[in-house]
Amino acid sequence: MVKDKEQHPIKEKKLLVSLIWNFSTELKLISMALLVIFTLATLLPFIPSSFSLSASDFRFCISRFSSAVPVNTTTTTEVLPEKKTATELERVLDNGVIKRTFTGYGSASYNFVSMSAYRGGVNTFAVIGLSSNPLPVYGPPSYRCEWVPLAPTQDPVSTPGFKLLTDWGYGRIYTTVVVNCTFPSTTAVGGNLILHATTGDPSLNLTDSIPVLTEPPNSVDLTLYTSPKKKYDYLYCGSSLYGNLSPQRVREWITYHVRFFGERSHFVLHDAGGIHDEVFEVLKPWIEKGSVTVHDIREQERFDGYYHNQFMVVNDCLHRYRFAAKWMFFFDVDEFIYVPEKETISSVMESLEEYSQFTIEQMPMSSKICYSGDGPARTYRNWGFEKMAYRDVKKVPRRDRKYAVQPSNVFATGVHMSQNLQGKTYHKAESKIRYFHYHGSISQRREPCRHLFNDSRVVFENNPYVLDTTIRNVGLAVKTFEMRTIGNRLLRTRQ
Repeated sequence: MVKDKEQHPIKEKKLLVSLIWNFSTELKLISMALLVIFTLATLLPFIPSSFSLSASDFRFCISRFSSAVPVNTTTTTEVLPEKKTATELERVLDNGVIKRTFTGYGSASYNFVSMSAYRGGVNTFAVIGLSSNPLPVYGPPSYRCEWVPLAPTQDPVSTPGFKLLTDWGYGRIYTTVVVNCTFPSTTAVGGNLILHATTGDPSLNLTDSIPVLTEPPNSVDLTLYTSPKKKYDYLYCGSSLYGNLSPQRVREWITYHVRFFGERSHFVLHDAGGIHDEVFEVLKPWIEKGSVTVHDIREQERFDGYYHNQFMVVNDCLHRYRFAAKWMFFFDVDEFIYVPEKETISSVMESLEEYSQFTIEQMPMSSKICYSGDGPARTYRNWGFEKMAYRDVKKVPRRDRKYAVQPSNVFATGVHMSQNLQGKTYHKAESKIRYFHYHGSISQRREPCRHLFNDSRVVFENNPYVLDTTIRNVGLAVKTFEMRTIGNRLLRTRQ
């Protein structure tokens, strides 16, 4: 009897071991699941609330494993650095010199950032984008252009790309590059333009094949590039607009210049964050009338270039509208173009037709002091250019100029003038045309007049000024033009 009692616990232990052994797999899975749950519960309080996974994140992950399509994707010949042992990283030569080696990993910036590409003739194209600044400044990157016709009976053709650096060395992490692709013969309408961009490093030989333009069949009239008839007489290409711009100053600027340039003009503005809702409401009537086009370029902020990549932006505008206008103007939204009273913009431009480009002299106006000759109440109601009437007359070696070009003769451009054109440039047009610059006034979201004067000559902050009513004198005509053209929609515009 005692022996049976001693054997009973042994049988129970054997039964328990047998059960654990039979269900070992399930128990392992349960243990692992509990471990994962407890781990997540422990880490959850430390995960930021802003953490999320979007559909674009999953698409990005999936795209990393998708196969490359030659025309529709960018392919890169990637050469990974060879792993080196500690002895290979440095070794002592026979002459006692310690030989050191260096190995690069990852990438600090993109080889090429494509913004746009445009056909510029029967056999030529322009590609506008950004390049990692050290490449063109310190290295020899090269570009090759390939035209792949959509017609299966036609063979692809290639040509070397000629790069134009337009930002005068002002580039930051990225610099603007315009690549000219001129093929030896006419390229049939309908095809894909592929830019093959190399870094110029012979040890790596990295080449990115970038599809920059897809041209549908019969989408281009080739007579456009030789026809003297243009859609516009004058087209304004604006630089990147950023910051907290004043709706009232923008209202004054656009109304003045739509009147100044006339019906056969057009204004292209580039929104880098400056065209907020209130500014857009000011532009909306002119957009509806077909006088203004706005391009949203805010995504370029990802790529650190000079002043919101304005060199790239103006070059895109040049090539996009190159054959749409006879003359193209480049100046800022705190600057007002003026011609003498006895002249018109048409007569002035006719007198300069022999030139491909002319520069415009600056008249610097104060945006801190105002003319109070109309009395306090009326001064407050006046438009900015009516009361900011004092011109800086301090003598300086030079002031910045702005310019206009006949765009069909220009291959690339800058902010203050073009250095890549065919034809002559004229620098002495100050008797024919000038611009008045109200520096900083566009970014003031308040009444600009903080210091009022009623004198013809003023010294303010040790700087001499004279009363100049040139732009002020056309104030009434400009406001009347606005009322007749778009009505009273903008009467309640705020500073």
